Amino acid sequence: MRDNLGRKFTEENVLRSLIGASLSLAALTALMPLTVQAAPADFCREYAVAAINQLRAALANPGCVAGVRGPRWVSDERIHFQWCLSQPIPIVEAERGARTGYLRACRGM
Repeated sequence: MRDNLGRKFTEENVLRSLIGASLSLAALTALMPLTVQAAPADFCREYAVAAINQLRAALANPGCVAGVRGPRWVSDERIHFQWCLSQPIPIVEAERGARTGYLRACRGM
């Protein structure tokens, strides 16, 4: 019996394929971080306060109000704080950056 590349299915070929796949999987696993560390509470408190300040800034500018919707703009500081505690710092910073980018764009800066 042959595979779609014309190679014979032999014990040796199957074993080589399995060993190759196992080594590839081991290499990929070694490259992945073991754990993703969530943001610390102090960082998240600052993040939540900043999120509410960004919301206030958006609502104070008529050019920004239309885009203020969805979880990014929720008005409950506790929700921002709790979300932050479950995320790694780069994800939290990206979210803050997304709000900052929107505020700059809607203000025409």
